[in-house]
Amino acid sequence: MICYGPVTSRRLGNSLGINNIVAPKVCSYGCIYCQLGKTLRISNVRQTFFKPEEIFETVKHHIEQLKGENKIDYLTFVANGEPTLDENLGKSIICLKELGIPIAVITNASMLFLESARNDLILADWVSVKLDAPDKQTWQTINHPFTGLTFGQHLDNLKTFRIKYKGILCTETMLLEGINDSTDCINRTAKIVKDLNPNKAYISIPIRPPADSRAKTPSSEKIAEAWQIFADHQIKTELLNGFEGTKTGYTGNAIDDILNITSVHPLREDSVKELLEKDNADFSVIESLISKQQIKETHYNSHKYYVRQH
Repeated sequence: MICYGPVTSRRLGNSLGINNIVAPKVCSYGCIYCQLGKTLRISNVRQTFFKPEEIFETVKHHIEQLKGENKIDYLTFVANGEPTLDENLGKSIICLKELGIPIAVITNASMLFLESARNDLILADWVSVKLDAPDKQTWQTINHPFTGLTFGQHLDNLKTFRIKYKGILCTETMLLEGINDSTDCINRTAKIVKDLNPNKAYISIPIRPPADSRAKTPSSEKIAEAWQIFADHQIKTELLNGFEGTKTGYTGNAIDDILNITSVHPLREDSVKELLEKDNADFSVIESLISKQQIKETHYNSHKYYVRQH
């Protein structure tokens, strides 16, 4: 499932997702809030998953098959794991630039200790890096990084990348109740973000079923406090604390659309119903996929979701 969407992104408008990591999930982190579930394979070794030409042709074909008004604002590498684990990421970005659509990469930034990963990311027009914690203990509690990477090295690698990167750089901080939402923790995180001088800092909360039940949404007071603290540090900050909407791209093939999107993006029930209607399909498609154990139903914050079952 290389390509999916476009889906409505709180950061990037209509985002056509590119999944350059094969199933099951391969990541350099094991974040407790990950919407894709627990990391089945933790790795810090770059490898080949798909040939760049295959990614290009798949994305091009997908765009040609899209129905209705599906203007794409970004081609976004947001994978079934960490996209920079793909050693061909840079080559794929170069190929996709032929389509004339800006390219984004959402990364946990843990692979920036490698010059090759930094050079690949430099090719993207927009990069978001994860920054959830201000210290080693909180970082390990939330992100569970691969063995061998220290927190100090991680911050140094981010600074090295920032010096060279000329595109739009954003940071994203996932706020979690009782873990990184204390006033002191937020203040220290904001100082690190400030040093990176991002074009924009995003503060997010869990809105989809997380990998670990410890990942809970903070109170509205804590969310507001976090925004104010970041703003007090003169950081351009935006909250990502709401549902993006039900709009998704559709190709006319309901099964492919649902499987592609749920591989990396859990679909809320209202989004599924709208997608089925666009694809001229009924709910029996969902029932069939569940019976075949290709997707499963789950609940989070009083909402029903459908996620890919690998």
